[in-house]
Amino acid sequence: MYIAVVPNRNSPPAILLRESFREHGKVKNRTLANISHWPPAQIEALRQVLKGQTNVAPPLAEAFEVVRSLPHGHVAAVLGMVRQLKLDQLLQPGPERARVLALIAQRVLEPGSKLATARALRSETAHSTLGAELAVGAVDEDDLYAALDWLLPQQSKLEAALARRHLGEGSLVLYDVSSTYFEGHCCPLARYGHSRDERRGNPQIVFGLLTDTDGCPVAVEVFDGNTADPRTVAAQISKLRERFALKEVVVVGDRGMLTQARIEQELRPVPGLEWITALRSGQIQKLVSDGALQLSLFDQTDLAEIAHPDFPGERLVVCRNPLLAQERARKREDIMLAAEKKLEAIAAATRRTERPLRDPERINYRIGEVLGPKKAGKYFQWQLTADGLSFQRDVERIARDAALDGIYVLRTSLNSQRLDAAQTVRSYKRLAQVERAFRTLKSQELEIRPIHHRLAGRVRAHVLVCLLAYYVEWHMRRALAPLLFADEQPQQQTSPVAPARRSASAQAKARTKRTPHGLAVQSFRDLLRDLATIVKNRIRPVLKSVAPFDIVTRPTPLQKHALQLLGLTL
Repeated sequence: MYIAVVPNRNSPPAILLRESFREHGKVKNRTLANISHWPPAQIEALRQVLKGQTNVAPPLAEAFEVVRSLPHGHVAAVLGMVRQLKLDQLLQPGPERARVLALIAQRVLEPGSKLATARALRSETAHSTLGAELAVGAVDEDDLYAALDWLLPQQSKLEAALARRHLGEGSLVLYDVSSTYFEGHCCPLARYGHSRDERRGNPQIVFGLLTDTDGCPVAVEVFDGNTADPRTVAAQISKLRERFALKEVVVVGDRGMLTQARIEQELRPVPGLEWITALRSGQIQKLVSDGALQLSLFDQTDLAEIAHPDFPGERLVVCRNPLLAQERARKREDIMLAAEKKLEAIAAATRRTERPLRDPERINYRIGEVLGPKKAGKYFQWQLTADGLSFQRDVERIARDAALDGIYVLRTSLNSQRLDAAQTVRSYKRLAQVERAFRTLKSQELEIRPIHHRLAGRVRAHVLVCLLAYYVEWHMRRALAPLLFADEQPQQQTSPVAPARRSASAQAKARTKRTPHGLAVQSFRDLLRDLATIVKNRIRPVLKSVAPFDIVTRPTPLQKHALQLLGLTL
């Protein structure tokens, strides 16, 4: 048998499978099949078989077809961490579980709206292998909204499970609040309040975050947008004592959170509940005027303990940071210079010849607009005379505040055997971990804002999803620290008041942009993008007898090391 190519005038040639034989001593040919419709690779394979070759393989480019290529490495990394943390096991079984896990993972991979997330999960519009890996099927935004509704009733159980992992009796718990803005006005939680996003024209919500001593998130709670920070404390005390069943705990909060009223009404009456916070500037001024705080204390040291009858049963730790003093002096001077420039414009308006500004109410209103937002009114004195507005700096008040530049006072109910002065300062400084969490949540990393949901329950569920996404990312960052610019071995400073210094290894990474093994150091987001170049290809062979299959591209040395740090293999 052989393959014959028969010309067909202006048409493509006919490709025939023919057999040659002898009949009565004559050579004859007959056609067995017309294989003109076969793919060229298949025809070539048959030709080689007819020639007696046993190892027949068409050219690779013709034998296989790449049907689809989807980024896979970053999906494997995030889902691997989700499973290591057993987040999937904390959720109730059901079809919604896969959708909730998809919401959490997608928030780390490529945060977006629920509509964008639904499109990214569907097979025909997929941005990655996430939808296929979780087998979410054909989902739309309504399915994801339903998943949020399914998740919210499980928040108490989820947070209790995280608390059991990361908190124990006597644990140090960090607490702080932030706000984020809304687009729309239909949600009952959306209220106008103090905007930390500089979006005073938008309503907002307030949400409080509880973390362990290392900044690992444990719980989150959403409040109306006009809720004052201190009013969120009672709910957290109840959560720690009742839901988490912690009899002894130390709460660390800033001076605007754990105020004197909150301590007296909500913390001090609770047995086993201790606290670390800071004094307000007015309280520090009173310590100075009463003689309890002598500025000469800082001639020899930057850290000291004092006592005062206004704080019975508490220890006061006084600190002075020279760099903070310089920064506060610079900032105050910049604020006053900017205010003087605007006050001079108001004064010129009161002295102009045509239509001078004379109405005292209007003048005071404009002065309030200038001095109010920056709280600079205390540094100026002004009066309105027949010649117009005149103003000058309040030299005594400026000097009084300047004397306390760089000085802050911590207050704690813990005794010195439990936590000495240096440990108290270090514990309070750990609030920076919560601030880092808020920056990650509110930036392009996780994009908790802006919020478009109209139902209060879905807003709370959305914030919970973002918390769980940050929980996954927090653990991934710790595991991947050798490949990131993070300081793996932070140095313990001799003085807790002194500025933190990066270790020699961290400085070397920052300088060379390389690890000790020569691998490139990246940001967390760039490393995820790098892992995304590990692609899962869907291959369809030309031969119908061979089923389609998937093949994953081989990781680079950097990618392989990242997966090893995460404890994963592809």
